[in-house]
Amino acid sequence: MFEAIRNNKRIAQIILGILIVPFAAFGLGSYFGDGLKGREIASVGGSSISRDEFEHALEERRNLLREQLGKAATADILESEKLRQEVLDQLIIWRVLALYSKEMRLSVSPGQLQQVLAETKDFQENGQFSLERYQAWLEQVRMSPAGYEAQIARDLLVRQLWGSIGGSSLVARDSARRLLVAEGEERVVREMRFPVAPHLASIKIDDVAIQKFYDDNPARFELPERIKAEYLVFSEGALQDRVKIDEADIEKTYQDLAGERQVRHILIELAPNADAATEGAARKQAEEITTALRAKPDDFPALAKEKSQDPGSSEAGGDLGYIAHDGSMEPPFEEAVFALKQGEISDPVRTRYGFHVLQVTAIQKRPLDEMRNEIVARLRKQALGKGFNEKADKFSEMVFNESPDSLQPAAEAFGLKIQRTDWISRGMDTLGEFRSKALVSNLFEDDALNQGHNTHATDVGINTLVAARVLEHETARREPLEEVRGQIEAQLRRNEAMRMAREEGRAVLESLDRGEATNNGWSIPRSFRRSKPDLPLLATRAVFAAPLSHLPARVAVELPDDAYVIYQIDTVEQPTIDDDDPRVAALARKYEILLGNSDFNSFILSLRDRYKVVTKQLANQAE
Repeated sequence: MFEAIRNNKRIAQIILGILIVPFAAFGLGSYFGDGLKGREIASVGGSSISRDEFEHALEERRNLLREQLGKAATADILESEKLRQEVLDQLIIWRVLALYSKEMRLSVSPGQLQQVLAETKDFQENGQFSLERYQAWLEQVRMSPAGYEAQIARDLLVRQLWGSIGGSSLVARDSARRLLVAEGEERVVREMRFPVAPHLASIKIDDVAIQKFYDDNPARFELPERIKAEYLVFSEGALQDRVKIDEADIEKTYQDLAGERQVRHILIELAPNADAATEGAARKQAEEITTALRAKPDDFPALAKEKSQDPGSSEAGGDLGYIAHDGSMEPPFEEAVFALKQGEISDPVRTRYGFHVLQVTAIQKRPLDEMRNEIVARLRKQALGKGFNEKADKFSEMVFNESPDSLQPAAEAFGLKIQRTDWISRGMDTLGEFRSKALVSNLFEDDALNQGHNTHATDVGINTLVAARVLEHETARREPLEEVRGQIEAQLRRNEAMRMAREEGRAVLESLDRGEATNNGWSIPRSFRRSKPDLPLLATRAVFAAPLSHLPARVAVELPDDAYVIYQIDTVEQPTIDDDDPRVAALARKYEILLGNSDFNSFILSLRDRYKVVTKQLANQAE
């Protein structure tokens, strides 16, 4: 049957149709519906995004990161709040696009999915769709057919929408050519500086000027209403120390963990999309190496130096050091390593890098004392996952209803540490390490600000609640003149020094424009390109905006607290770029995509307003 598939693309598409129809029904149903069952963490236009749906999407993203980053996919990346927030944001975007598509009766047919899979080179053998390759790839990236095909459907739908909304952006070829000419243009410039610093020492500022500046600029000296607060963080991490772990559980987990294995390999490189002939040749070479090593296992280091195409390990006889059975290596590689006995030579193992011939040279199990902390952390995390919601509800009830005037009872009940903030101004959205506009706003409500009550427990992250109360409060006020006298005086002195430098420079500029000589000296000429100007921003804008009808051309720029500067443009050189220069078409397409993306992002933002988005478990309570 599979041979027939390889030889007949039409049959392959029929098989794909059988596979895709039920999968597409599941995937698109999840996509267009209210998501999987479970506690809601967000809603979009009344359509729920459940915790189960979020965790499923999060695990798929982690699997892709493991595939892409290998050992670099550390726990700091895979468990980060940033990754969680990105996944939730992506789910929200998919959902608003899905609701719009449903409203507009847009859809992706199973036939479109079939075509994409049939034309994907990674899933082909001898130019035809291969069911085995497709299934092997799904296993490698740890994705279900339903999940991957729903992802394709989403991508196709986004392309359709992007094409209709952002794909209409056009950039004229002549505009692109002129932009290339402008970017490559060079202007030879000299400058004459009239610095502020020499004037500062001679300037005296009297009390009348200081008082007037203070009176004329009241907004500059207004201090907003502000508070200091104390708060409790209720999270899995904060509760870890209260979880009791039995020694028997530690011992059992230790026994269940596979020991680390020292492994060496010989790699025959092969691209993931290599054709059948190339793959067959690489496999044959790996099999020959396997046969030779099984006859003489001690030859492995020498053969690795001679045959292995992994430059990082070949000189070390193929040694990769110790690896753990923790998902840090590609699944086929890792499974093969942990199926080998010590000294045994593996059959060739195919990964995206090519074929590996493996040998386990040592098996070690770290002592229990060395692994204890790691095991305890794992068991605590497992224990905290059970019943966390009930504990969270109890925490919320205690801080808001049972003991609304103090955080101390909740701190004692849950073993939490009360933390304190510095000053927080009204309108800010950050408390401690957490960003939550809702939480800070609650502290400025009458119940917390004037009645001294705790805020309710606010979601600020996955499985993270924060409750706070006001400790100190200052109303909005104006800073006293005596406290700001020094900064006003310094500002007035800088203003006056700039005025004097400006007058001096303008007098010279007028003389130059009349063709008169000046005693002030020019700097040596320097060449500047618009794309790499190496000038202050204000000067760059002025120099490259200067008209070029008559050269030399001059412009003057005030660089704040620095100098009044005259720039003279002596010569201009522009590159010659023909209309058929390939860079013109490339730049036009680049800007078309940028404009299209801008239009599409604006469209998505409009959909977020159209379909009300509310997040309940992550920071930013309402979007």
